[in-house]
Amino acid sequence: MKKVLALLLAMTMVFSMTACGGETADDAKTDDKAGTETASATENAKSTSTSDSDLAYIQDKGTLVVGITDFEPMDYKDENGNWIGFDADMATAFAESLGVDVEFVEIVWDDKIMELDGKTIDCVWNGMTLTDEVTSAMDCSNAYCKNAQIVIVPADKADQYQTTDSLSELNFAVETGSAGEAAAQDLSLNFTPVESQATALMEAAAGTSDAAIIDSLMSAAMVGEGTSYDKLASTVELTSEEYGVGFRKGSDLVDKLNQFFSDSYADGSIKTIAEKYGVQAALIQQ
Repeated sequence: MKKVLALLLAMTMVFSMTACGGETADDAKTDDKAGTETASATENAKSTSTSDSDLAYIQDKGTLVVGITDFEPMDYKDENGNWIGFDADMATAFAESLGVDVEFVEIVWDDKIMELDGKTIDCVWNGMTLTDEVTSAMDCSNAYCKNAQIVIVPADKADQYQTTDSLSELNFAVETGSAGEAAAQDLSLNFTPVESQATALMEAAAGTSDAAIIDSLMSAAMVGEGTSYDKLASTVELTSEEYGVGFRKGSDLVDKLNQFFSDSYADGSIKTIAEKYGVQAALIQQ
């Protein structure tokens, strides 16, 4: 009798545990799987939300990475190796307004779209001409500076090259992928692509190219009497154009920068920075 009562008591306890929520091994596996799927879905949703917002992306990592080239007076290094210039100073101020640091990365200009889409940089801010190629591949800010492509030749030969027709026999150094290269192509000029506009100037100064085509803002800062290239001179203006900043397609940083430009124009800070680098005459009202 005692054995029967003990057996009945044991069976009652097992039944009670099951009824009160005890789970089997299969139940535990199901719960673990559901928990993993929920966590995964939450992480994916967070990742998707971040990837949809460039602002959230840069604020999360704490850095705005700016793609540039050596291009005085827009982006160039001071004696301590720090990047300065009109664009560099504006980019630094913009990053500060977003609560992040700025980092400058020197890129090959022809690779700017690939660098941007690959997220090795967050924007292209380097006196970038708003060409059809650029505006179709990036979302761009409002234009903030006027510019032109201009011919640079040895100063002692400048009087020989004052018209586009006079340029046909020259061989030009031009930055690869630049508006200067596009201008040379449009006019069917002979040219050699080089890494940067600074290199193009060095080629013209050394005589390894007859001339160079660079931005007029760079020419104003670096060519002529009292500059680094006092034996060179500017002659023919080939194009008229405007500068903008490029971001990834769909980037919410575009609206942030346009508002920053507008505020900086209203409070005069953009003019102060422009005057520091001698580009105030090129500013476009925001």
